[in-house]
Amino acid sequence: MIKEFVNEPLTDFTKPDNIKKMTDALAQVSQAFGKEYDLIIDGKYIKTQDKINSVNPAQKNEIVGIFQKAGEKEAELAMQAALKKFETWRFFSTKERALILMRAANIMRKRKFELSATMVYEVGKNWAEADGDTAEAIDFLDFYAWESIRYGSDQPLTPYPGEFGELKYIPLGVGIIIPPWNFPLAILCGMTAAAVVTGNTVILKPSSDAPLIGYKFMEVMIEAGLPEGVINFMTGSGAIAGNYLVGHPQTRFIAFTGSKPVGLGIVELAGKTMPGQIWIKRVIAEMGGKDFIIIDNEADIKDAIPGVIAAAYGFQGQKCSACSRLIVHQDVYDQVVKMVGESVSKIKVGPTNKQENYMGPVVGESAFKSITEYIEIGKKEGRLLNGGKESPLAKDGYFIEPTVFADIDPKARIAQEEIFGPVLAIIKAKDFDHSIEIANNTEFGLTGAIYTRNREKLEKAKKLLHCGNLYLNRKCTGALVGVHPFGGFNMSGTDSKAGGRDYLGLFLQAKSIAEKL
Repeated sequence: MIKEFVNEPLTDFTKPDNIKKMTDALAQVSQAFGKEYDLIIDGKYIKTQDKINSVNPAQKNEIVGIFQKAGEKEAELAMQAALKKFETWRFFSTKERALILMRAANIMRKRKFELSATMVYEVGKNWAEADGDTAEAIDFLDFYAWESIRYGSDQPLTPYPGEFGELKYIPLGVGIIIPPWNFPLAILCGMTAAAVVTGNTVILKPSSDAPLIGYKFMEVMIEAGLPEGVINFMTGSGAIAGNYLVGHPQTRFIAFTGSKPVGLGIVELAGKTMPGQIWIKRVIAEMGGKDFIIIDNEADIKDAIPGVIAAAYGFQGQKCSACSRLIVHQDVYDQVVKMVGESVSKIKVGPTNKQENYMGPVVGESAFKSITEYIEIGKKEGRLLNGGKESPLAKDGYFIEPTVFADIDPKARIAQEEIFGPVLAIIKAKDFDHSIEIANNTEFGLTGAIYTRNREKLEKAKKLLHCGNLYLNRKCTGALVGVHPFGGFNMSGTDSKAGGRDYLGLFLQAKSIAEKL
């Protein structure tokens, strides 16, 4: 019997004991700043001549860790190690592989504060966001462990006289895992765990903005008893090591989460058949969004505003699910604009190792430059309500003030292009149907939400709003494993539904066997 999955509870940071544990963990993590970390290929720890520095975005002069910059030579070593290990790992029993994930989940629970503290420093998450990231990683380990047992059990088939039939799910082969920096533990863990628990071996290339939390994930998996070579940990340039592996004829699949341009590049490269390649490479991609929240004239506005603020400015708006477009019915437009402006003005910005700071820095220099350029574009496209000026903290870190623009045309650049930062565009809708038209009018289709007390409108929204994850009378961020399977339409990706009941099937192939009796 398959155990019923239960989500990992979040930490209550109003309790003094939890505050102390987090404060102690932050001190512990900071003591290791500047340490060097190796590649891990086939269980061997390898250094390269060139290095990558992981920097604290809140304090640019602090090096969180020094990492190896792998090239094609190391990429090929990792590929050969993964190919060799696949020949044995694929025959491990479903139970053996699932138990490793379950043990890893328990280890993560014991190291929860340390893992969360690492993300506070490495990518600027506040305490609650970092804790949620760790909890989601634990959820992925547990959920996929139990799901693998379901996939490995007897599958239902229609009986046929004179035959005995079976359907077996078998692994694909060697995969490349390319996770993002914005959920540097949860998404990295989820994609990797799904691949290995189904019997595949992988090369894991974490984001260069978040290699330390990826290394700590490797420590967890090694302690949990994962055999050497099942996961090969390789930091380095995506343009060199990543492209080499995506194009490699022995690569069977690529699991990617990140920007649309990089994702489409992977799809294109993976679609080219290389000499010696005997399969069609499978690409599992999640590529971001231009997500919306609709506030209707029949909404509970007092309930909606906190949802908008959390969705737009949680983790500095650096979520693929973040609300970047607020679509408001003209009857309540002025009221909503006023309330949003007042709420945003109360957001506290600063280094997130301090519990009181809600918004921290954006992840790095390139993100900082891109977002500030969009803010300048926004000043020409609409009415600036909040932000728009340089943060006094920007001399030390990559801090950007929470920014709001009102009176934005639905086709304006800041209403169409993914900004991936704390910038919200408010758009006026003539009526409910116009709200839906505006919401659907981008190339993306990841998440969206609608606030209204009108049941007929909610039912219409279910049918017509075109996004992979739709939320009614709640914010558009905060998907939970098993509860809200996550993935989007159009240029938001392949709608792979991470944390869903069919996700593991993307890492498997079905083999039908019939025996004459």
